[in-house]
Amino acid sequence: MADVSDTKIGEAYQDVRDDKTETNWLLLDYESDRSDKLHLTATGTGGLDELREQLNDSTASYAYARVQYANDKESKREKFIYVVWVGPQCKIMRKAKSSVHSGDVKSVLHAYSIEVAARENDDLKEEPIVARLRKAGGASYDGV
Repeated sequence: MADVSDTKIGEAYQDVRDDKTETNWLLLDYESDRSDKLHLTATGTGGLDELREQLNDSTASYAYARVQYANDKESKREKFIYVVWVGPQCKIMRKAKSSVHSGDVKSVLHAYSIEVAARENDDLKEEPIVARLRKAGGASYDGV
């Protein structure tokens, strides 16, 4: 069981969800290689590009992000994504635990449109994620 009791996690989650703030992502990491306790590593305002820069190839992390995209010429949508990052050089036991711990993390980062399983930085490129959000969103007036 992952320990997600750090109050900063819930505060950062509310900050990302708040339309009045510029914060649009948060990142959670394990305190150490042997720990199951998660802590808030970083937050930011630079979207998925900035979030990708924070990811470490040898770790498993969890992220939550607000993604804004144009629904049509007159409107914009904001949707939230939940990211499970398992870097390509992550240790095998941490990889295994991350799938189990994901459920515990979801108890705190619970409102999102899609879950993204990311194994390399390209998995967090905005264009394919927006395409998935459009499909998940139901009605599409642009035929996408």
